[in-house]
Amino acid sequence: MKTVDNINFKGKRAVIRVDFNVPLDEKYTVTDDTRIRAAIPTLKKILNDGGSIVLMSHLGRPKSGPEEKFSLKHVMPTLEKLLGKSVKFTSDCVGEAVKKLASELKAGEILLLENLRFHKQETTGTDSFAQELASLGDVYVNDAFGTAHRAHASTTIIAKFFPKEKCFGYVMAGELASINKVLSSNEKPFTAIMGGAKVSGKILIIDKLLDKIDNLIIGGGMAYTFIKAQGGKIGSSLVEEDKLDVALKILKDAKAKGVNIYIPVDTVAGDAFANDAKKQTCDITKIPDGWMGLDIGPETEKIYHDVILKSKTVLWNGPMGVFEMSSFEHGTKAAALAVAEATGKGAFTLIGGGDSVAAINKYKLADKVSYVSTGGGALLEYIESGSLPGVEAIEK
Repeated sequence: MKTVDNINFKGKRAVIRVDFNVPLDEKYTVTDDTRIRAAIPTLKKILNDGGSIVLMSHLGRPKSGPEEKFSLKHVMPTLEKLLGKSVKFTSDCVGEAVKKLASELKAGEILLLENLRFHKQETTGTDSFAQELASLGDVYVNDAFGTAHRAHASTTIIAKFFPKEKCFGYVMAGELASINKVLSSNEKPFTAIMGGAKVSGKILIIDKLLDKIDNLIIGGGMAYTFIKAQGGKIGSSLVEEDKLDVALKILKDAKAKGVNIYIPVDTVAGDAFANDAKKQTCDITKIPDGWMGLDIGPETEKIYHDVILKSKTVLWNGPMGVFEMSSFEHGTKAAALAVAEATGKGAFTLIGGGDSVAAINKYKLADKVSYVSTGGGALLEYIESGSLPGVEAIEK
């Protein structure tokens, strides 16, 4: 794997695809700097070599052209604070003015381009747009794992204009090393924890994992589809009626492959989807009419804790319940603490997926697990397909 460590950037200008798609509040202040913070080591390596940097990223999903709320100028204060130095900014990402600014960069200087997605050619992967971006630097560095599953101009197409001078940044290298460790050189027992709302979003990943894992823990809204498929009563809980047969097939395939599958035995149900709803803990197969399961129950927590603690490798994607509501966060918090505890006992633990990452951060456990992935969609697609367009473009 060719990384920034394989290149001396002295006198070179690196054009780097980063993932600064970060949340902003109503005053356009960054509320979670995880992705910006993750990119800093790559930037510092290049600057310390004596190189200069052109940074490019997207922010949000602008519909047609520039929108104030999606301007990357809003990330400047956070970026400068984390870097400890000033950064130049340009109000576009292509054009003669941008090219002039880039060409005038001195060693140690950084230029941040405006949101790539203000141009539709970014998402359509237009060659001429990618070539314009490529003209801004001598070396292409992809450090945006969160967008590596998109064949966009800045993540994939641009690489062909750098037949030799292209590499991965530390974020990409770390992500790929962690995923490959989990998928290819994992220690047993290997446990996958799958949560979240729907089975449909996890079918392909579960199919792939069944050949690799020893235990599959199911949580979140998708659990109720498994319960109903087996004849349980789930009240008004979330269910995918058209996926009942899929749930049964997963159970059957897991049994055939010798994978232990764990489905909640009890649930914390509410009489409404609200934090102040009335609560009761009940058998997950006997949820009363008018009540909906919103978290795993205490007996399930104990079972899951024991499985996680006996594991040597853990992949966690998706919460156990509606953890955004304090009344229904206990199961997700218990799972997060168990994963952290397993890490402390020597397990390799990979957290992937927006909600799992949000949970780990909420409970301040990011430094207590082995690796927190910055790209949920990209992580899942890599597991499903074995590669990503942004990865292949560098490795060609």
